[in-house]
Amino acid sequence: MIFDYTVVWDSLPLYMSGLLITLKLLAISLVLGLIIAVPLAFMRVSKRAAVNLPAWLYTYVIRGTPGLVQLFLIYYGLAQFDAVRDSWLWPWLSSATFCACLAFAVNTSAYTAEILAGSLRSTPHGEIEAAKAMGMSRFLMYRRIVLPSAVRRALPQYSNEVIMMLQTTSLASIVTLVDITGAARTVNSQFYLPFEAYITAGVFYLALTFILVRLFKRAERRWLAYLAPRNG
Repeated sequence: MIFDYTVVWDSLPLYMSGLLITLKLLAISLVLGLIIAVPLAFMRVSKRAAVNLPAWLYTYVIRGTPGLVQLFLIYYGLAQFDAVRDSWLWPWLSSATFCACLAFAVNTSAYTAEILAGSLRSTPHGEIEAAKAMGMSRFLMYRRIVLPSAVRRALPQYSNEVIMMLQTTSLASIVTLVDITGAARTVNSQFYLPFEAYITAGVFYLALTFILVRLFKRAERRWLAYLAPRNG
């Protein structure tokens, strides 16, 4: 078998366009997911059942169902309701990009909320006592001490979630978006060269994964240095 480099080279503009779409989907999904996850995480660590239970149910359902099902429900499922099609939301919900970002954001928010909740639970008691001793209000303590500390400790786990989210964005090609995987599907349909098409897509994903891993390693070395064992 001979690898057809000509097809790959000629298709690079399509793959680069798909790369931009993949990065756009990933960035928007992660930002929206984090915005949703932070309040959910605080709800998850609450001792009040009325506060904790809804957040637990949300994360349980989202983490317990496939991302593909969630994407189909948002992109295809909501369109069957007349109330949705007649509402002001329809211009948004009829957009494949919006639906993909929403589905991915919902998916990652559940996982991120549980990651942050675990970090919040492991907050050293001394940090809380020190904040109280300085006269900080509960809101100020959580904003300036507890949450930043939890986010730093959550970095290793969150980096894995970001990588998984990158792989999840490949589902966008199913709803007509030409991301990296969509570019591979297009090349394969045009030239009937699945090996070349999908190997090239895999190389793009590997490169993105390598870059993300390196960025998170640098962030961990900077923000988690205080947790590293001291020599001597």
